[in-house]
Amino acid sequence: MNWLVPMSGPDITPAEIEAVTSVLQTPHLSIGPRIAEFEGRFSAYIGCRSGVGVNSGTGGLHLCVIAAGVGEGDLVVTTPFSFVASANCILYERGIPVFVDVDRKTGNIDPALVAEAIDDLSRGGERAKRWLPPVLRTGAYRPEGRLKAVLPVHAFGQPADMDPILDVARRHGLAVIEDACEAIGSEYKGRKAGTLGDAAVFAFYPNKQMTTGEGGIIVTNREDWDVLFRSLRNQGRDVFDAWLNHSRLGYNYRMDEMSAALGLAQLGRIEELLAKRERVVRWYTERLARVDGVQTPYVAPSTTRMSWFVYVIRLAPHIDRQAVMAALAEQGIPSRPYFTPIHLQPFYVERFGYHRGDFPVTESLGDTCLAVPFSSIMTEDQVELVCDSLVCALREQVA
Repeated sequence: MNWLVPMSGPDITPAEIEAVTSVLQTPHLSIGPRIAEFEGRFSAYIGCRSGVGVNSGTGGLHLCVIAAGVGEGDLVVTTPFSFVASANCILYERGIPVFVDVDRKTGNIDPALVAEAIDDLSRGGERAKRWLPPVLRTGAYRPEGRLKAVLPVHAFGQPADMDPILDVARRHGLAVIEDACEAIGSEYKGRKAGTLGDAAVFAFYPNKQMTTGEGGIIVTNREDWDVLFRSLRNQGRDVFDAWLNHSRLGYNYRMDEMSAALGLAQLGRIEELLAKRERVVRWYTERLARVDGVQTPYVAPSTTRMSWFVYVIRLAPHIDRQAVMAALAEQGIPSRPYFTPIHLQPFYVERFGYHRGDFPVTESLGDTCLAVPFSSIMTEDQVELVCDSLVCALREQVA
């Protein structure tokens, strides 16, 4: 379909094109000097000791789960309101995602429920079982040594409420993995997302705040994890291994030089890119703040800087979202539900026995959230067109 306004798009200048082209004129297409430079500059921007470039945010999360020691049957507390990769990465190591519901205002994992779940799972018994997936709630449950980590997601670029999560994780000796794939540049109580847990992962898909085409990076202050990540991303080869010798099971999760070159050019513009997205948010919010049936995004007081990944509105429960999306599409405007709850994805329903009603806040958000076109290259006229089209689509519901 020919959209009048694209759903998203990267912000590319001649500098990015020149950076990628220059790589093609060198012998370094895999791990080379640009990756090392990108890792150093990105980790410095975040404020972490090291960065490890990988092929995707999903690959980075998988390596963090390995570093946290997650194995078969181990538990990781996480959110059902996210892109499915944040839970899938636990399953890659045969661990079990333990979902807890989210805060209604932010859509981020509810820290009070995180603490309750961790305390109950650590004690065991009947109270522990209620946090498990439905298919695991029968029979004897022995949690000793099985609860390994917490994986909060900074949804839509807003940091989760991390201090209470960190407190309970420290009390129980659990690793904290930040899924910051949508949150580059965001700040929680003055501290950058990515500096709060044991490690964090950022992603650079073309719809993100900055892009490397495909790609991601893990940042950490833990030297032992940094060494492990560099081995795991490169087929398990350690720095001391000879050519084609491998110390452990590893993966082909390397970032390539062209992606790193593109990332360096984008990182050099990161404040510009974030500011342009903030400008688009202002245009949207000015036009939609008083539209009946529409709730604009909420920014928590603990979020001292929001990094806008998407612009997601919430429609009143009585509004038929599918009808609104269809009406927008007829006017040449794309839109997307955001997110479909993970526990209601067919694979998770089949494997774990989840059903509607298990996480009511997540399900409510899944039913009412709607992402509209958003990127740093949007013009004010395009925002005006989207908003006018949305108002028309809403009017059709009451006509």
